[in-house]
Amino acid sequence: MAHTPRHVVVMGVSGNGKSTVGAALADHLGAVFLEGDDFHPEANVAKMSAGTPLTDDDRWPWLDALAAEIARRDKAGERTVLACSALRHTYRDRLRAGMPGLFFVHPVADYDTIHARMQARQHFMPPALLTSQFDTLEDLREDEPGEVVDATAPPNVVIGEAIAAVD
Repeated sequence: MAHTPRHVVVMGVSGNGKSTVGAALADHLGAVFLEGDDFHPEANVAKMSAGTPLTDDDRWPWLDALAAEIARRDKAGERTVLACSALRHTYRDRLRAGMPGLFFVHPVADYDTIHARMQARQHFMPPALLTSQFDTLEDLREDEPGEVVDATAPPNVVIGEAIAAVD
């Protein structure tokens, strides 16, 4: 990579390690860590907690709020690392509308690995919604700046790969 990006999105399905990788990456970069889940309106959290997948209409205001926060932080001279599912290309476009230079890190693991992780944690997103996330997920395209990392490795290895992708 020619230069370290100012703003990074750690993306992917629930349970892939976005928050763990994102927080470590933010620490490494001296960036502000933004947890995308914290920006969901209560209605979205309630819907997911009840086992109902979000629709695009549910996601647009959330994605717009995230894009606005990244732009606000950029204007203040801050770097950011955002943990956000950003499952579809159109969702990533929505985030890039506020900050065109976003770089995406996508920790990837198979369904069974992610499902086992989700069953072992406390989170409003139930494991029952994982299938809908995998069905929605679109891989990074060639025109999207980013890197895929192996999320089946131990966390320190995944974090190391993420750091290497942005350094």
